[in-house]
Amino acid sequence: MRGIVRTATALVALAMLATACGDSGDPNGHAASTTAAATASDVTTTAALVVDAPPTAAAPSEAGGELVIVLATQPSAIDFVNSAERNAINVAAQIFDGLVFVNDAGEIEPALATSWDISDDGLVYTFHLREGVTFTNGEPFNAEAVLKTWEVASQPENTYADFYQRASDVTVIDDMTVSITAADPNALFLRMVGATWAIFPPKYYAEQGLTGFSQNPIGTGPFMLKEWVQGDRIVLVKNPNYWREGFPLLDQITFRPITESSTRAAAIQTGEVDIVNRLSPDEAASLEGVSGVNVIQYPKDRVYYIAFNNLTTGIGQPTESKLVRQAMNYAVDVEGIIGALFAGNGRASTGYVTPADLGYDTSLSAYPYDPEKAKQLLAEGGFPDGFDMDMACPSAAYTNFEEVCQAVAAQLGDVGINISLNIQESGAYWDLEATKSLPPLFGDSWSETSGEAYNRLIGALGGNDAGKSSWSDPTIDFLLSRILAETDTTTRANLYKDLQKFVYDDPPFIYLYEPVAFEATTDRVLNYKPRAAEEYFLFDLGSAG
Repeated sequence: MRGIVRTATALVALAMLATACGDSGDPNGHAASTTAAATASDVTTTAALVVDAPPTAAAPSEAGGELVIVLATQPSAIDFVNSAERNAINVAAQIFDGLVFVNDAGEIEPALATSWDISDDGLVYTFHLREGVTFTNGEPFNAEAVLKTWEVASQPENTYADFYQRASDVTVIDDMTVSITAADPNALFLRMVGATWAIFPPKYYAEQGLTGFSQNPIGTGPFMLKEWVQGDRIVLVKNPNYWREGFPLLDQITFRPITESSTRAAAIQTGEVDIVNRLSPDEAASLEGVSGVNVIQYPKDRVYYIAFNNLTTGIGQPTESKLVRQAMNYAVDVEGIIGALFAGNGRASTGYVTPADLGYDTSLSAYPYDPEKAKQLLAEGGFPDGFDMDMACPSAAYTNFEEVCQAVAAQLGDVGINISLNIQESGAYWDLEATKSLPPLFGDSWSETSGEAYNRLIGALGGNDAGKSSWSDPTIDFLLSRILAETDTTTRANLYKDLQKFVYDDPPFIYLYEPVAFEATTDRVLNYKPRAAEEYFLFDLGSAG
């Protein structure tokens, strides 16, 4: 197969919770004591786009072999709760399992839990755990492991502690039954647990501690860590006792960090690697027609932005003014950036909710490029002569993002906002972001895997309680709390629209773009299915030899 493989559909339908407006009080719209089978059929919010599988899909009889996958960044940790970015999370996803799994169609299905019951008030989830599962160090998987995972991962020193803090209690009922109580009514709780709660062995964690575990993680997943040579390779080998019968198919996966996209493109041409991501449109075009190489293209559920800060470094800065933040959105030529740096492959963002997400507001249009309007708003905001401000962006993290940041800085300068831009190594950058130590302006992006934008919104706008947040606003807090508690899908969609209108008028970001992803595989790769958030699960990935 040659050329470009495109997605077959724009979106798997957002047919979430057909019974959500019932009277059961359950956040997922089920009666009490709903089983896993009913949950999977009723909760069908999409994980958004999945690329078409190659013509030959891997089957258990085709097991064996090794593939080399490129990472576009250098991971600093490969456990779920502290992995800084999607590439690192993708490595972690092969090592760990959750209680439930969100499949390629966006449906919730059993994983380490075989079934679950939900209390009448929708707060208590009782999980019946899978028998006979062991961690790859030999420790048994049981209810105590779930409890200890929650106790440790919810501690504030973890980057994504807030995902685990959404539970107020975890109780061991017996060795293979555990109940988890949501801190608040939460329509997305089961989906969040499936996406973020990676269960780990408690005795091993106690021996290793936070840092040791992040560098040498152990889980129940399809693969286990063989070696990690920092800056060179991460080697995973098959878990021979994996609970999914017949999987994984591959004997070994080697992840190679290559931060320069042109080098990634060259590596797949020579056949030294099998899967590369985050290619530029020009690099993807250069691979068309190359023997043994297939180019994949799909829209991402990922928003790029320049964040404002009103929690730490932005206090007392001009960007506390809504008029100034509106002006800065008008000052940036997003469509010009998409055209010049991405050959038109992308869309200008209208906010932090994308067309792939529940409740996307089609009535909003992206801020137009209007430098005169920007100057007018700056004057109205009390800064007719502009001002000076620091800004930071990560290096070699995203396709052409350094150039994007340079263009943004230059265009802000055109309206009198003089930017001192600092491009920083991505690992160090994300460490600073996690401690809210970046300057008042900083660039980044956020993907979403659930088909709803709540995690992305709370993660970036959740104030001091959210690890990567740099912004807080009481109206945002109120609307997010209502979204989380609302079980009726239509009402929740309308709340998302209310929030979009608010953050459009009172922007916590300079909204940039949602790009098209370009990746490439060799003909050796079977059944590679990246999702719209650039995530993938590789237990059924195969090799043609």
